[in-house]
Amino acid sequence: MKNIFRNLKKKGGARSAPPIKRKIKMWNLKIIFAIISIGIIGVFFGYFLKNYILARKKENLELDIEKKKLEAEKEIFKMTEKAQREIEKKQEENNQERKRLIEKDNFISELQKDLKNKEIELIDEKEKIKELEKELKEKISQEIKELENISSLSEKDAKEIIFKKIEEEYKEDLFLTSSKLENENKNILIEKAKNILGEAIQKYSNEVNNTLTTTVVKIDSDDEKGKLIGKDGRNIRAFERVTGVQLIIDDGPGVVTISSFDPIRREIANRTLLKILDDGIVQPAKIEDYYESSVQEVVEIMKEKGEDAVKEAGIYNIHPDLIEILGRLHFRTSFGQNVLKHSLEMVHISGVIAEELDADVKITKMAALFHDIGKAVDFETEGTHVEIGRKILKQFKIPEPVIKAMQTHHREYPNETLESFIIDAADSISGGRKGARSDNAEMYIKKLEGLERITSEFKGVKEAYALSAGREVRVFVKPDEVNDFVAKKMARQIALKIEEELQYPGEIKVAVIREKRTITFAR
Repeated sequence: MKNIFRNLKKKGGARSAPPIKRKIKMWNLKIIFAIISIGIIGVFFGYFLKNYILARKKENLELDIEKKKLEAEKEIFKMTEKAQREIEKKQEENNQERKRLIEKDNFISELQKDLKNKEIELIDEKEKIKELEKELKEKISQEIKELENISSLSEKDAKEIIFKKIEEEYKEDLFLTSSKLENENKNILIEKAKNILGEAIQKYSNEVNNTLTTTVVKIDSDDEKGKLIGKDGRNIRAFERVTGVQLIIDDGPGVVTISSFDPIRREIANRTLLKILDDGIVQPAKIEDYYESSVQEVVEIMKEKGEDAVKEAGIYNIHPDLIEILGRLHFRTSFGQNVLKHSLEMVHISGVIAEELDADVKITKMAALFHDIGKAVDFETEGTHVEIGRKILKQFKIPEPVIKAMQTHHREYPNETLESFIIDAADSISGGRKGARSDNAEMYIKKLEGLERITSEFKGVKEAYALSAGREVRVFVKPDEVNDFVAKKMARQIALKIEEELQYPGEIKVAVIREKRTITFAR
């Protein structure tokens, strides 16, 4: 420090600083020196403090590690001890299982030895029996020969004499016994047949719906009746001409009745009428438009009904065109019974019977479903519905066993298979149920069909509809082929032919209608 002051004095030269300033400088130097000293001491202190803290942390960490190591060793010891006990337990179980298996093997070995010994004994016994049988046969043969020598008869002749004698003595008893067995078997078979048929009928029950010729449509007010009639009856005439049905307005308040024996026409007319009533505007042009759209809707309904029928019957992989033809039966009736419902009823009944008799259930159900398929188009094609049905099924490559089963239900073909007998029985059950069918209804429908058939045979006829329960037939002719004079003459010819071919009470009105339309467009 003294050296520093000396150097400062030397640097000051001959002229030294004033005493006060010299003192201030001295104090500044001392302060700087003190700060530097404190800083150096602080650095050393911080270094030693840091090392101390680190040493303490290291010591604590080593203690924690040692503690955890001890705990881990204890846990490992426990796990090892537990595993050792488990191993010992398993070894004990394995030893016991091994001992049990050894005992079982010893038992089986002993049993096999016993069986082998018994087998040897049985073989010996069998050989002894064979020898005894051989000896017995030889003895019997010798005795028979001796008897034949004594009686001068062969064995065959002796048997015939004995059986003949027994038959003569017990002839009456044998006849009574055989008759009794025959009657008992017959009664058993009849009882079994009744049980099978009863069970088949109980398992399927369906409502009978005999709506034959009319459909009732509700209307909101009687003012709508006036709209339907139109000026001078123009609208109602147009409706009946387009749809081929009779519209009965005055059948009761709040209702309009559609009358036609053809269910398809009646359904189309019903939909057409509902569209007209919903629109509120009635005119001939709209009637024709609504009629066309209703025809398409009914075609779709036929497809849906056919698809529903094959699903209910559990029959798949059927051609779509055949399904559509099947759906037409929804709008056909036989003696007042809906043909499609009748066919489905037969499917369920015949299926139960086929299961009871071990017949082919699939073939039976398919034959029942398609047995009346010819009725879907019998009004379009000549021949019985059975023949038409056979042709349709062959066209769609339905298996021959199905055709053989369905073709016998009207005795046109003989029964060749068990399934055909089942179809006949199911048809009788379904059609013979009380209220299912009506002979009067069938005669009535045949009369109306006959009217339309007779009128349609004349040249130039476009459409023919039987109305008013068969008391009127309306014939629409082609105006380009039939003039007014020919139309008048045709009406008389149709009336004469109806008189010749049909039997009916009262009179039938024949109306021949010739309507010519000329259509052009303004552009």
